[in-house]
Amino acid sequence: MMRTNNLKPQKKKKEKNLPLPKGRFGKATQEVLSGGVLEKERTFRMFPFLLFLSFLAFIYITNDFTLESKIREISKIQKDVKELRYEYISVKSNLITISKQSQLAKRLEKLGIKENKEPLKVIKIKVNE
Repeated sequence: MMRTNNLKPQKKKKEKNLPLPKGRFGKATQEVLSGGVLEKERTFRMFPFLLFLSFLAFIYITNDFTLESKIREISKIQKDVKELRYEYISVKSNLITISKQSQLAKRLEKLGIKENKEPLKVIKIKVNE
């Protein structure tokens, strides 16, 4: 003899009777925490709007992250420009110092070239027409 499968009657879970919160905030908090908000039809009608709000939040966060990275990049470039400006001023002052006539004379003297102490003579040629 074969037995047939029979469904056992399900026992209903006893819901704990929580004390009802007083006030509007307490009721709203209980609705959210118990999941009752998701069961309402109004929530399903508002789903596209909630999706739109989450999209805007994503765009806002992405924009903020991009802005912060750009600000870091700009500050780094400003620091580099400042350092290069200091280097430019330093190299320029060294060049001016080195290119002075007295400095050139000292450097050329080491090579055996001396500065001419006599004034230059100008040769003028008159052309008769």
